[in-house]
Amino acid sequence: MNPVFLQIGTFTIAWYGVLITLGIVAGVWVGTRMARQRGLNVNLFSDMILWMIIWGLVGARLVFVLTSWGQFSGTPFPRVLLDIINLRAGGISIHGGLIGGILVLIYYTRRYKLNFYQYADLCVPGVAFGIIGGRLGNIMNGTDTVGRVTGWPIGFRWPDSARAFHGGMCQPNPNPNMDLSQYCQEIGGQLVMTAPVHFAQLYGVIIGIILSVVSYYWLRSHKPGWAFWQFWLWYSILRAGWEETFRLNPLTFNSYLSQGLDKAGIGLFTDTQVISIPLIIVSIILLIRIRKQPDTPLPVETKVDSPAGG
Repeated sequence: MNPVFLQIGTFTIAWYGVLITLGIVAGVWVGTRMARQRGLNVNLFSDMILWMIIWGLVGARLVFVLTSWGQFSGTPFPRVLLDIINLRAGGISIHGGLIGGILVLIYYTRRYKLNFYQYADLCVPGVAFGIIGGRLGNIMNGTDTVGRVTGWPIGFRWPDSARAFHGGMCQPNPNPNMDLSQYCQEIGGQLVMTAPVHFAQLYGVIIGIILSVVSYYWLRSHKPGWAFWQFWLWYSILRAGWEETFRLNPLTFNSYLSQGLDKAGIGLFTDTQVISIPLIIVSIILLIRIRKQPDTPLPVETKVDSPAGG
């Protein structure tokens, strides 16, 4: 498990960026194909996607930095600015990316008087693919989205060769609930974190696969918004109820913590779990409203010009 995909001299390309890019490309291909099949404006949708990717990355990084400021606060200025924009090292918030992308979509649909949900639904498979790519990139990075130490049989012992993981986990953490250095020992002249942990990154990959499969069925609906809010509902449930429960994140409310070699490796409640509660409630309410609406026939492609005149 090596974070570097390709290195030429001092220039490196990280697996994290490569895998996320592949997920985005797959999502763009699926979304564009569906836009054409549904008679939507493909040129305009392509422009939307471009700016959604750009502002999605900005939002994803910004939210990560704000919620993980402890990782940056000790770095002197101006180096901290370089660390903040260094996406190659990993560290983005999926919720921040979704917010950035949605704001772009709102702007486009209002400017061109389009149905927001007809275009938002097409983005669902792409987001699911992006989750898969991002979590696979987290595995290669090693130190991203690590799981809690657990005594359950499902615990994963990272191989000694995963130097990025061991190097990061063997650094002392001032938060005792986040410090895994206590489990490190020298093996073969190098520090190795020997305790088994929940393979939280793999949990995230599986969640992305589940969402990409079920989105195919959600998109069969002729009710605009059905796939969009189903995604928000089930992503929030799976992320908060499964991945986040076993992930080594700080607790917003220290309601329950059980981690260690003889414990389950569970923590409640993290920021993501707290945020997911209102998202789940809103999703359920809006899905009930959408379900009561009559089916909407597929539109005939309009001649709305894209910003580039395409």
